[in-house]
Amino acid sequence: MANKDVFDEEDVQRINAEYESLVSNLIRCNKPGDRELIDKAFKLANEAHWNMRRKSGEPYVIHPICVAKIVNQEIGLGARSIATALLHDVVEDTEYTLNDIEKDFGPKIASLIDGLTKISGTYNKETSTSMQAENFRKMLLTLSDDLRVILIKIADRLHNMRTLESMPEHKKMKVAGETIFLYAPLAHRLGLYAIKSELEDLSFKFRQPQIYDEIIGKLKHTEKRISR
Repeated sequence: MANKDVFDEEDVQRINAEYESLVSNLIRCNKPGDRELIDKAFKLANEAHWNMRRKSGEPYVIHPICVAKIVNQEIGLGARSIATALLHDVVEDTEYTLNDIEKDFGPKIASLIDGLTKISGTYNKETSTSMQAENFRKMLLTLSDDLRVILIKIADRLHNMRTLESMPEHKKMKVAGETIFLYAPLAHRLGLYAIKSELEDLSFKFRQPQIYDEIIGKLKHTEKRISR
């Protein structure tokens, strides 16, 4: 994909299609004001991330939309968590502040985003393997504050793993290592067994690509034999 600096009509259509995919399949969002809150969060996120792109070249706001989908459709959280997912990178990556978020969305969503930003500050650094256990304990401490922070962070990591292919090799290895040591065990602890399994599979795919490809090849061969 060409890495254009300014969004064009194709980018706008992609963003709108992704957002429509989110809001047309919402679950547990039937309370008055739920849809308005989600629309408001998307509007701010889209504005904040305008003309920003991921390494893949796609509009950056696609990432928080996809995280919001996971939060709602795969984990089952409601409108406030969806709004938080849409806004989760705004404070860290744009000129918007936590005070701006609190002013527009209230203290609870601002608190959730603050928790997510603090976790990012801990885990997005280059760390040695010996630091993994300590980082894991620090992350668990936030469970006593609001479990949704951890659930949204797991959703964020899942989407990052699903789109890891576009990252440099050293980054793939770092993220995949963090995932198997930190996020997959967290997902298991929280009963997110399907997400835990996918995180493990994706981590294995990037950490041991040759063995992974061999296993996939054998599985496909077995499926062909069974379907005959």
